[in-house]
Amino acid sequence: MKRKLVVLTGAGVSAESGVSTFRDSNGLWENHRVEEVASIEGWYANPEIVLEFYNQRRLQLATVKPNAAHLALAELEKEWDVTVVTQNVDNLHERAGSTRIIHLHGELTKVRPENCYNDMDNYSEEKVFDIGYDTIKLGDLAPNGAQLRPHIVWFGEPVPYINAAIDQVMKADVLLIVGTSLQVYPAAGLYAYAKADTPIYIIDPKDVAIRDGRITHIKDVATNGMEVFKNLINSK
Repeated sequence: MKRKLVVLTGAGVSAESGVSTFRDSNGLWENHRVEEVASIEGWYANPEIVLEFYNQRRLQLATVKPNAAHLALAELEKEWDVTVVTQNVDNLHERAGSTRIIHLHGELTKVRPENCYNDMDNYSEEKVFDIGYDTIKLGDLAPNGAQLRPHIVWFGEPVPYINAAIDQVMKADVLLIVGTSLQVYPAAGLYAYAKADTPIYIIDPKDVAIRDGRITHIKDVATNGMEVFKNLINSK
């Protein structure tokens, strides 16, 4: 039986593919305040701006490819039972070949009716539509007659798959954290659910904020760090 590896990924993995992390040093996302384009309040205030923001993100996603870190994670499925829990909304893990992925913050290439999923009781993947890299405009409606909106978890909305992610972390024989600063909750607290004897590896070129005796810090970018990680776990 394969040992279970759970991988928590963030923007640092996709950044090396050229995917914009959106947030500039001044706190703006592509010249927009976060509240304008990444909150439920922003959607109700000006859905047209929000739709165009994500239309541009989709168009940009179509121009990039998975990098060596994405490919290395997919390759690990040959030897490990791998589940990727990602904060990223791009589809680069899928395109690299990973087969078990939990998207905590939604998926850029999907949309859903605006009158669904604002609470957990109304959440259903059956009403989510994959549009690839197409654009969505005001007036584009779902079969139920509601305006289509991005399938993104915005600030002020629940994270539907957080319990599924916690369940996976609790089962992990090894936990790998790569490309995330562990500052956005609830995802940032996931590592704490790992078993007491589960080794934790963090790939990040910067110092990490958490202190835990189980942690091995690989201080490098995702693509280089994945090679170091593979050598470490293969030697044990």
